[in-house]
Amino acid sequence: MPRPIGVDLFAGAGGMSLGFEQAGFDVVAAVEIDPIHAAVHAYNFPQCVVLANSVKDLSGEDIRLRAKIGMRKVDVVFGGAPCQGFSLIGQRALDDPRNALVRDYVRIVRELDADNFVFENVKGITYGKHVQFLEELVQTFAANGYQVQMPWKVLNAVAYGVPQDRERLFLMGSKIGLGVPSYPKPTHRKAGTLGELPEGPSCSDALADLPDAEAFKELLSGDSVSADCYVPTQYARELRGIVRGPGDFSHPRKWDRQQLTGSARTDHSDISRRRFAATAPGAVEPISRFFKLAASGVSNTLRAGTDSSRGAFTSPRPIHYLYPRCVTVREMARLHGFPDWFRFHVTKWHGARQIGNAVPPPLARAVAAEVARAAGLAPTRPNRAVHLGARTLLTLDMGQAAEHFAVPVPISGRTTKAAPKRRQWDDARSMAAE
Repeated sequence: MPRPIGVDLFAGAGGMSLGFEQAGFDVVAAVEIDPIHAAVHAYNFPQCVVLANSVKDLSGEDIRLRAKIGMRKVDVVFGGAPCQGFSLIGQRALDDPRNALVRDYVRIVRELDADNFVFENVKGITYGKHVQFLEELVQTFAANGYQVQMPWKVLNAVAYGVPQDRERLFLMGSKIGLGVPSYPKPTHRKAGTLGELPEGPSCSDALADLPDAEAFKELLSGDSVSADCYVPTQYARELRGIVRGPGDFSHPRKWDRQQLTGSARTDHSDISRRRFAATAPGAVEPISRFFKLAASGVSNTLRAGTDSSRGAFTSPRPIHYLYPRCVTVREMARLHGFPDWFRFHVTKWHGARQIGNAVPPPLARAVAAEVARAAGLAPTRPNRAVHLGARTLLTLDMGQAAEHFAVPVPISGRTTKAAPKRRQWDDARSMAAE
């Protein structure tokens, strides 16, 4: 029996895609305007059609045609459209041109005639004048035949088995007349706190089995190396693919467990290392403003930093609780709930951005499971392993990625000819405080 299908809008590298797949959905199409992120999504989800386009240039018919799903029912559309502007008093916030992508999100949900939708965004849009925007969004969904679970909720990934404090708004809805999805109940309490729920994983649960990247010279010039891991915790066993969690209905991937990936090193100065070592766990190093992880605690929110048009600064990566260095991209992925087979762009700048922009897969899975439950969909577990995409997809610069998808280079992206020099400059800037 075919699994229910979903479409990911504003997909990034695929945190939401993975969570919905783990909940039993097959993601048939993903829309992502940044071709570098689209290429990484294509690597990790080779059975999904990736559209490196803006949603404003697509219709529901386009997505159906390119994903080759014909008139098959779309069970869910999900994603987080950016909302940036607010009109003057007396005008609708959704009429602000800067919120056009949100209107396109609603339009595509309607044009695909999806049974359900999940809209996620930053916690900040639940405050102040932003509430007007959310109220109008709920009204707009209603005008298009969809009901929203109210009141809307902000969910923290730490309550769903992720070793990271990360809050996001979720709007969940369905066609009027269908069962509207409920918000998932928390499954874990924050590591190091008291409560009735099981204690969630800590930073050491997530990272302790990974060897120190600085033990490998190869990681000064590359992002992967053959390495043995230490004895993993239950959390790490699931991410390494040694066991499959009871709520994981994703397609198995074929990958080499001996490869430590996403682990390019940062060459910190001795002065920085001394500052990092002297910083107390759970505190912020005063010069760099980097947060130092506590072994028994959880990570602060991992952020993406700015894009090229705004200076291309990498958001500070936290300091490892054991080693006097910043965490690697792979360690960020562990703190975010990504499995080890999931790869990111080979550069630290893009890899960190892809994680910082993503919804943690365990949180997305919890939300997706409620969508499936409300729709009466029983998840099935595929056993046939899927080959990942070509590794070259992880190495493309902006020009090469745009050429791969036969799309123009995005205005905010890096140009093809300047990419190698600009990438070195960006990496230098992002590491300046380190």
